[in-house]
Amino acid sequence: MKCYQATSGGWISSEEEDVRQGKTSAVPEVRLNTTVTPGSSGRPLEPCPDVPPKLLGVLHVEFRTNRTLQDVRNHVGPFLQQGGRYKPPTCIAKQKVAIIIPFRNRYEHLNHWLYYLHPILKRQQLDYGVYVINQEGDGVFNRAKLMNIGFVEALTEYDYECFVFSDIDLVPLDDRNLYRCSHNPRHLSVAVDKFNFILPYATIFGGVSALSKEQFLKVNGFSNMFWGWGGEDDDLSQRIFYRGMSISRPDSVIGRYKMIKHNRDPHNDPNPENVQKLKETRHNIDKDGLNSLSYAIRDIRKDLLYTFITVDVQVPAG
Repeated sequence: MKCYQATSGGWISSEEEDVRQGKTSAVPEVRLNTTVTPGSSGRPLEPCPDVPPKLLGVLHVEFRTNRTLQDVRNHVGPFLQQGGRYKPPTCIAKQKVAIIIPFRNRYEHLNHWLYYLHPILKRQQLDYGVYVINQEGDGVFNRAKLMNIGFVEALTEYDYECFVFSDIDLVPLDDRNLYRCSHNPRHLSVAVDKFNFILPYATIFGGVSALSKEQFLKVNGFSNMFWGWGGEDDDLSQRIFYRGMSISRPDSVIGRYKMIKHNRDPHNDPNPENVQKLKETRHNIDKDGLNSLSYAIRDIRKDLLYTFITVDVQVPAG
C-alpha cells in the first residue's frame, strides 16, 4: 500500500517522505521520452487537423446487451496499448487527454462505456489514457475526491494537458462532441436523455466535463468534503466563476448523451450537509482541494482497456 498526502511542494508518498528523512535510498528519476516519432515515410509527423476527418456524427447507442469485457477487448483492443492508452499513428494529437472515471461496483456500465468511448476517442485523434479510480470498501462514496486522485495519479504517468472527468453511465450520442479542453472549462454533457435533452440549469457542470491542467490547478481541483450524492459539481462550478473563468459548452445537438438506467448506488445517498457546503465555497476554495488531498493506493492494475486504480479515500468514522 502506498499513501499520499498534499504538501506545500506537491503530493508526496509515504515512501518519498522516508527518502526525505533518510530512511531509505532514493529511487532514480524516470524521464518521459518526448521525441517526435517519425511517420512510416521516416519524416516527422504533422499535427492532426483541427477537425478529425473520420468522425461519424450522430451515433446509435444500445445498452440492452449482454456485453462482456472480453467482447470489448475483441472490439477495440487491437488499436490500444496497455493501460487504455492510444495515440494517433499518422499525426501528432492536438492534446494529451486523461479520461478520469470515478467508480465503484459498476462493471456492467464500464463495459458499455469502454465499448463506445474507445472508438470515439480514437476517431477524435486524441493522445489519451483511461483511468478508472475505484473506491475501496463500502463506505460513503466520494466522487469528487476520486477525481482529484485521478488527476494526480494520471500526471505521474504522462504529461497530460487536458482532463475529462466522466460519469460511468454517460455515453455521447455524437462523436463531434470533442473530448478536448478549451480556453474555458468545458461542460460536455449538455443534453442528457434523462432530462429530455434539456440543460437542467445554467450553472450545471456535472456528468462529463473537461478542464486543462492549468484550469484545474487554478480552482484547486474539486472539494474533498462532499461525501455522498450531490453538490460537488456545483461547488466546482462556483470555483470556476470565483477564479474569473466561465463555462463553455457544445450546442444541444452535438452535446447529446444517453444515460444507462440504474438505481442509486448503496452508500451514495443524498447528503443534506452538502447543501450547506455550497454556501462555503468561496471560503474553502484555497484550503480544500488538491492541496489538502490525502489517500492511499491499494492496487494499480493495467488492462488493455484501462488503468484501474483502487484507493482508500479515508472515509471519516461514523
